[in-house]
Amino acid sequence: MNDTARTMPPTEVGHLARAVLDAVGQVVVGKRDALELVLAGILAGGHVLLEDLPGLGKTLTARCFAQALGLDFRRLQFTPDLLPADVTGSFLYDQRSGDFTFRAGPVFTNLLLADEINRTPPKTQSALLEAMQEKQVSVEGVTYRLDEPFHVLATANPIEYEGTYPLPEAQLDRFLLRVSFGYPPQDEEWEVLRRRMARRREEADIKPVVDAATLRAMQAALEDVTVEDSVGRYMVALTAATREHPSVLVGASPRGSLALLLLARVRAVLSGRDFVVPEDVKEVAVPALAHRITLRPEMWLRRVDPSFVVGEVLDQTPAPASGALPSYAAGRQGI
Repeated sequence: MNDTARTMPPTEVGHLARAVLDAVGQVVVGKRDALELVLAGILAGGHVLLEDLPGLGKTLTARCFAQALGLDFRRLQFTPDLLPADVTGSFLYDQRSGDFTFRAGPVFTNLLLADEINRTPPKTQSALLEAMQEKQVSVEGVTYRLDEPFHVLATANPIEYEGTYPLPEAQLDRFLLRVSFGYPPQDEEWEVLRRRMARRREEADIKPVVDAATLRAMQAALEDVTVEDSVGRYMVALTAATREHPSVLVGASPRGSLALLLLARVRAVLSGRDFVVPEDVKEVAVPALAHRITLRPEMWLRRVDPSFVVGEVLDQTPAPASGALPSYAAGRQGI
């Protein structure tokens, strides 16, 4: 599979990615921009936080992507009484063998939907976040590796804070990006009803477009997408500017710059290019950086949104216009 991953050209990645989006779009009406961001998070090898109001298709989106990508899918409903062992698994006593055997939890899958992650206590949240970061779980001193690909789509409700445990900023930083869908226009909402009547059943099935091995190859092929030095420095400048904004208490960490790099590469591929341009960076800046920013307390009273801060940073940071060869690729090109 490593050989296949190295030989898949970025143009083929873009073709397959658009086919996946078209398949998901057969069930999830509209939301093309948001769906592209979710797929970008998966192709970039990261995890996605879907933060939006109930009933806007978050669970449906996760299930559809799992089907279109040919991935094993599990859904875990987070509740206040959920224990870490309910996520990772636990040792159970087997009377026939007279020994303890490990029963894997729902985290042992390819695509995990962590539904309402902010409704479970921090100890259980941390069990999932360890798996997200390390791609492994530790139970009773024994470490188990998670099979790749492994991705988490976590949902959070931005209202009804009573009885919830909001993710701390340090844990939010583990998500590659945050995506919101918003309410659909009336025409799209009618299309949802029309398709439901035509389907004559609640469930909608999507045929796989790729499989897990092909997805890994697509992810590996993104390493061949070129990022020119001035574009890379533009990513760093945007992230650094969030730390100096007067409304910000804590700006985005270097993980923000890395998120810009990974997501901009996917945006380039979706646009049919094997190189990143500043417009790719601009399109992913808000979902990649906004959830990594902590505003000053007085900004809360003014209802300033972190997305607005990222927008100001984009307006104030000049974008490069350079076609030079990236310095990291000079050796490979024999220059």
